[in-house]
Amino acid sequence: MKNQVIQTKRVALYARVSTQDKGQDPETQLTQLREYASRRNFDVIGEFIDYASGTTQDRIQYKLMMAAAKKRKLDVVLVWRYDRFARSTQALVNAMKEFQSMGIDFISYQENIDTTTPTGELIFHVMASLAQFESSLISQRVKAGMARAKAQGKRISRPTISIDRQNEIFELQKSGLSMNKISKQLGIAYGTVYNYLSKSKDTV
Repeated sequence: MKNQVIQTKRVALYARVSTQDKGQDPETQLTQLREYASRRNFDVIGEFIDYASGTTQDRIQYKLMMAAAKKRKLDVVLVWRYDRFARSTQALVNAMKEFQSMGIDFISYQENIDTTTPTGELIFHVMASLAQFESSLISQRVKAGMARAKAQGKRISRPTISIDRQNEIFELQKSGLSMNKISKQLGIAYGTVYNYLSKSKDTV
C-alpha cells in the first residue's frame, strides 16, 4: 500500500493595527499567528499587515491578500482577532462566504473560529444567520417607520444627493459596512442610504 502524501496547507497571515491607537505593534498579533501556523504545520506564504483604522478604504495589504486568494495562491487565511480583519459581523460573514466559495478556510486565533473543523463551520453558519436576522430587522423597522410617516401625511422622500455621494455609498456597502455605519461615516440620513441601496438592488 502506497504512502499517502499529505499536502501542506498554504496560509496567509493578516494583521492590522489602528492608526487611532498609538503604540500598537503588529508583532503582538504576528508572533502568535506564526506560532499557531507552525503548530498546524502550515506553510506561511505571506504576511499582510495594514496600518489603518477599521473604516478606511485604503487597506492595501488586505486587498493584496484577497487578490492572492482569488488566484488560489493560498488555502487558509489566519487572523489574530476577527475585528482586526473585518469592520462588522456582516463584513466578516461576507468575506467568509467568499472564501468558502473558493475553498479557502478562515481561522480567527482569539475567537477560535476555525472553518477547517466541524465546530468552526457551525459557528460560521450561526453568525451568518444572526447577521441576516439583524439585517431583516433593520429593514422591517425602516419600512414600518416610512409607512407610519406616510399614513400621518408626512413627506418621506428625501432630496437627491450628488452622483459622487451615491458612489461613496455603494463603495462603502461593497466593502462590507452596514447601512448604519455608512450613514454615520458620510453624514447622510439612514433612510437616504437605505433608499439608494434598495434601488440599486432593484436595478440589478
